[in-house]
Amino acid sequence: MYNIMYYYCTFMFVAANLLKCGNSQATLPNFILIFADDLGFGDLGSYGHPSSVTPNLDKLASKGLRFTDFYSSSPVCSPSRAALLTGRYQTRSGIYPGVFYPGSKGGLPLNETTIAEVLKPLGYATAIIGKWHLGVGPNRMYLPTKQGFDHYLGVPYSHDQGPCQNLTCFPPDIKCFGLCDQGLVAVPLMANDTIKQQPINFLDLEKAYSDYATQFVSVSARRKQPFFLYYPSHHTHRPQFAGKGAAGKSPRGPFGDALMELDSTVGNLIQALEDHGVQNNTFVFFTSDNGPSLLRMSNGVTGPP
Repeated sequence: MYNIMYYYCTFMFVAANLLKCGNSQATLPNFILIFADDLGFGDLGSYGHPSSVTPNLDKLASKGLRFTDFYSSSPVCSPSRAALLTGRYQTRSGIYPGVFYPGSKGGLPLNETTIAEVLKPLGYATAIIGKWHLGVGPNRMYLPTKQGFDHYLGVPYSHDQGPCQNLTCFPPDIKCFGLCDQGLVAVPLMANDTIKQQPINFLDLEKAYSDYATQFVSVSARRKQPFFLYYPSHHTHRPQFAGKGAAGKSPRGPFGDALMELDSTVGNLIQALEDHGVQNNTFVFFTSDNGPSLLRMSNGVTGPP
């Protein structure tokens, strides 16, 4: 079975049985699903990588359950995300074989049922922070807020699907490695269905995500409202980037810095759970969308020399 099917069935099984039993909102578990981008099986310290700095993910692995034989439903982003959120093979929703681009007219069909749309009627607060990549469409009809998510902060597609050669990926002023896609609009950062920033600021992006995610967890916990947080990170997709908290701090170079920055966000989320006393009532899942970018070979895991 695919890893995405396991996650989806877990969510559905728990939600359906809690609803059937008539449990109060106070007993409903929380869910955090962290979805790395182009991260390989052996890229984490807990899986044996000698130079990746991932203390928070390693701690999560040591105290939790590791799955050592898992697979993605597709080798590219949009199909694997469609399968993850719906529990259906991507071909059945038409998200196959390629990915959505800024000018794509389609998206995840609105008649598909996402995890968020299952949990929301149970009283869950739902949020997505990061990379959507399941379509924008006319009048932004395919954005997450139309698919069961109350809150959305992120990029509607991949962060390399726009010109990036003049953008800074590492401080103080190290330009992004590679040209990304040319002839397209600058990549936007969206808040719900509104463009908040265009082009995105790579140096502040992960911090903005981390702050928003921890605030969502904190507010939900204070309200005693169960929550589902879907965090599809841009890390470690090319071009790699990192802010000052991680840039130059990893012995693995730009890829390692990007991974280290993601690991820091994981640590912030776990700390937020502990601060509000909900760590024992929260399922935290971490996986990657499709493994490393083999088509880009070494360019998929390197940055500026």
